[in-house]
Amino acid sequence: MTDQSESDVVRLARDRNDDGKPENARPRDRFGAPLPRDAEDQLPDRVEPEDVVDTVEDTLACAIALFDEERFFEAHEFFEWAWKGPMTPDDQRQLFKGLAQICVGYCHIQRGNATGAASLLERGIEHIEPYGENAQGIDLVAVGEDAQRMVGTLQQLAAQEGEARDPKLRELVTFPQFHTAS
Repeated sequence: MTDQSESDVVRLARDRNDDGKPENARPRDRFGAPLPRDAEDQLPDRVEPEDVVDTVEDTLACAIALFDEERFFEAHEFFEWAWKGPMTPDDQRQLFKGLAQICVGYCHIQRGNATGAASLLERGIEHIEPYGENAQGIDLVAVGEDAQRMVGTLQQLAAQEGEARDPKLRELVTFPQFHTAS
């Protein structure tokens, strides 16, 4: 191992928001993956949750609408805002963490990453299970069953195709709609 002085280490400037917190202002592809800084942003209509919602109910409504449009990366950002945001009671944070992870799992399918998708879907299921059948107006049983069914589909495809990464993966599956409690 070699010693490097501070002057030898190249440090890239990170994007920071007005509060000085790290932020990724790079353009994104339509599935939320970062693109080179000079690329055209394929999510030009993307909004930051903190700029458009200030209640858990509004956050859920936006996340569910984006989910149903298969805009899973953007839906995840709203669920993540609910998970980490100031308006969410502490006892509800793991629920929103799980929903964010489920969205990212579906996002990984869109990006062709079956292994990452299955892992995130399973973790998301684990986080929502303790909340029972319904919470925050969400049919958690149906959301969890859809995610578990998708994990099974991914495992079947992996057994047939033998590849963990396939850019056409999103064409081989049917994404669910979000389930609200009746």
